[in-house]
Amino acid sequence: MSVISPTKATSPGGANAGSARTRPGKLAESGSPTVRPPAAAHLTDEQVAELGRELDAIRDEVLAKRGAEDAAYIRRVIKVQRGLEISGRAALLVGKNKAAWVTGTTLLSLAKILENMEIGHNVLHGQWDWMRDPDIHSTTWEWDFVTPSRSWQHTHNDLHHRWTNVVGKDNDVGYNLLRMDEQQPWKPMNLGNPLYNAILAPLFEWGIAIYDLELTEFREGKKSKEALLKDLKALGKKVVTQFTKDYAATPAVAMLTGSGKQALYGTLTANAVRNVWAHAVIFCGHFPEGTDTFTEEMAEGETRGDWYIRQMIGSANISGSKFMHIMTGNLSHQIEHHLFPDLPSNRYAEVAPKVREICQRYGLKYTTGPLLKQVGSTWGKIFKLALPGKTARA
Repeated sequence: MSVISPTKATSPGGANAGSARTRPGKLAESGSPTVRPPAAAHLTDEQVAELGRELDAIRDEVLAKRGAEDAAYIRRVIKVQRGLEISGRAALLVGKNKAAWVTGTTLLSLAKILENMEIGHNVLHGQWDWMRDPDIHSTTWEWDFVTPSRSWQHTHNDLHHRWTNVVGKDNDVGYNLLRMDEQQPWKPMNLGNPLYNAILAPLFEWGIAIYDLELTEFREGKKSKEALLKDLKALGKKVVTQFTKDYAATPAVAMLTGSGKQALYGTLTANAVRNVWAHAVIFCGHFPEGTDTFTEEMAEGETRGDWYIRQMIGSANISGSKFMHIMTGNLSHQIEHHLFPDLPSNRYAEVAPKVREICQRYGLKYTTGPLLKQVGSTWGKIFKLALPGKTARA
C-alpha cells in the first residue's frame, strides 16, 4: 500500500511547523483503516475519498483568499493584547488602591488569555508563517506559558494532532493523569478524577509543562536521558523567565508605591484566571459527550479522508458570540481547527457552516453546544469515569 505523509492532510508546514522532531505516522493513499470508527462505518472507501477531496477544496479556497486582511487581523490582535498587558501591569503598580488592583488584574488576565489562545497557540501552529514576518512565526514565537514553545509543538502539533483521541497514541486523552475514556483501565487512583481536574485547572500551565517533558515515555525507555535533560534545561530557563516577569519584576517596581504584595497577588490571579479559561476551552473541545475516541486499529491504514473523519467526530465546538470565539483563540471551532490547524484562526467561522453541511450530508455527527453545556458535559464524564464499570461513550 502506498502512503503519504500525514503533514499533507494536516496542512503542509503548519501543524508541524516550528518543530525540529520528526512527525510520526503515515497516511495511506487509498483503502481503509483496519477498523473504521462505528460512527463512520456506513461510509464506503469511495465516499471517504470524496469527503477528503471536499475538505481539501475548502482548505485550498481559504489559502487562495488569505492575504492583507488576515495579516492586519493578527497584527491588530497583537497590538490590543500588548496594550492590555501594559495597562494591566501599570495599574498593578498602584494596586494598593482596590479599584486599580481589580482593573489591573482584569486587564492582565484578558491579555494573558489573548496571548495564549488567539495569538500564541495559533502562531505556534504555523497559521501566520505565510506572512514571512520573523516576529510572528512558529519558529521564533515564545509564548506566555511556562512550557517552552518547542516542547509544546512536539507533544501537541506532532503527536496530538496526528493521533487525535486514539487511546494509546494520543496522551492528551487524560494527560497521563485523568481517566477520560472507558478504554483506559480503571485503577483505584481514578477515584480522584474530579479532584485532580479541579487542581489541574488553575495550575494548567504547570500541568502542561510537566506533561510536555514526556516522563512516561522516559520511564518506558522511549525517550532518552539526553532528550529529557535537554527538555528540563529548556523548561528551567522558561520558568526563570516567567517568574522574573510576573513574580519579581512587576512586584518589585510596585514596591515603590507600597503595592508590591498587591502586584504579586494580581499576577498570580491573572495566571490562574488564564489557566482556568484555557483548561475549560481545551477540555470542552475534546471531552464532552458526543466526542468519540478511537482504538489503534481505527487509525491503522487510515487515508486522508479517514483522518479528516476522525478529527470531526473526535472534536467538539462551543457556540457563542464573536468575542467569545476570539477569547477561545477560535478553538471554539475545535472541529475546524483539527481539520485545518494551519489556516488563520479568523477563518474558522467562515468554513464552519461548510464543514457542518458536509457532516450532515455524509451522516456524521457535528458536536457543538454553549460553553456551560460543554463544561457540564465534560465534568460529568470526569465524574463518571472516576468509578469502575462506568462508561461515558455517547
